[in-house]
Amino acid sequence: MITAAFEYIKPNTLSDALHLLRFHGDGAKLLAGGHSLIPMMKLRLAQPAVLIDISGLADLTGISVSGGRVTVGALTTHAALAASDELRRHAPALWDAANNLGDPQVRNRGTAGGACAHGDPASDYPAVMLALDATFTLAGEHGERTVAAADFFLGMFETALGPTEILTAISFAAQPHSAYCKLEHPASHYALVGAAASLELDGGRIRSARVALSGVGDVACRAREVETGLSNADPRDPDAISAACAAAAGGADVRSDVAASADYRSAMADVYAARAVTLAASR
Repeated sequence: MITAAFEYIKPNTLSDALHLLRFHGDGAKLLAGGHSLIPMMKLRLAQPAVLIDISGLADLTGISVSGGRVTVGALTTHAALAASDELRRHAPALWDAANNLGDPQVRNRGTAGGACAHGDPASDYPAVMLALDATFTLAGEHGERTVAAADFFLGMFETALGPTEILTAISFAAQPHSAYCKLEHPASHYALVGAAASLELDGGRIRSARVALSGVGDVACRAREVETGLSNADPRDPDAISAACAAAAGGADVRSDVAASADYRSAMADVYAARAVTLAASR
């Protein structure tokens, strides 16, 4: 399939990119890795008049760890995340997701920021960002602002990113006891159910937990009843973990489609939440 005609511009700086977004208005779209936007353009679901290619903005790439906090540049590729030993040590939930995302072509071109900004409810990163309590840095006409992950993902393909803003970085506290597990669609590798867990351990028991789900509803969500049930649980007791993770999707409006029924997604949410918690506790 062929896209509709468009103008292509590749700015050299973030300031230039922001200026172009303001100048071209609703007719412009940002291009990072392109693995979400280009297929939509081929199907004529998106027909931007102007593509602003920000893939060359080197300042928006890289992974850094400082003062117990991890910062990921928005244009860092999935492959770079998957290859990072620092990320594997300090935030293995995101490392898990990057290693199990898509195929080699997607991992080598797609970006962390692009995936989050797209807001696909079946993508892997939203659950991870909720479990890690991540913060998104958004650059705009009047400077920068930060948005918590809980306030960033608003609905199906809907985020808090404004039309003239660019996501520049994602940051979160280092969380070595974290993990992400998913039941993936065999063709697309998107999550039918994805579960992310981040734990604080104390004396061999779970002091607190953050557990989040992707693929279950129209937006990633926290499994708060699971988090409550895990408090003071022994992570080496599979029965206790399974009991705490029962009805993991209970607070979500579980969707049903050609890939999986709502009942199946709900049942698998329990299974994959328990797997993510068990893996996180083992690290």
